[in-house]
Amino acid sequence: MSAVANPATVAECLRVGAGFSQGDRNWIAEQFATLDARLAGFHADATELEVSVKDREARGQKVTLECWIAGRQKIVTTSAEEDLHAALNDVRDDLRRRLNDAKTRQEPRHNKHLRDIPQPQDEVDEPRADAETA
Repeated sequence: MSAVANPATVAECLRVGAGFSQGDRNWIAEQFATLDARLAGFHADATELEVSVKDREARGQKVTLECWIAGRQKIVTTSAEEDLHAALNDVRDDLRRRLNDAKTRQEPRHNKHLRDIPQPQDEVDEPRADAETA
């Protein structure tokens, strides 16, 4: 992968939507910090994340994390966990999995570099001492 001049980070790309306040943004960004390594391959100005919650702190709350990366399909992850912290971790982990899956789908199936790896040589058949000689 080529190096990105301005890599995306959660702190730079995260917006808080319905159900969250700007005061919640910092602790959510800390929860999502492990996504930074996965987002680093994308340009910050072409990447957006938005987290929202419906019916916060109520039975049946739903946390949604949306990710937009230029040139790719929008990724939406949701969680119905009752604990807000657990729901945030759930959507974060699901987004990481989906980003990894998307990356795998875009890589070539027949990687030339893998074909160029030398294979172990077949053992050379040396004459055995007990073999008959003609």
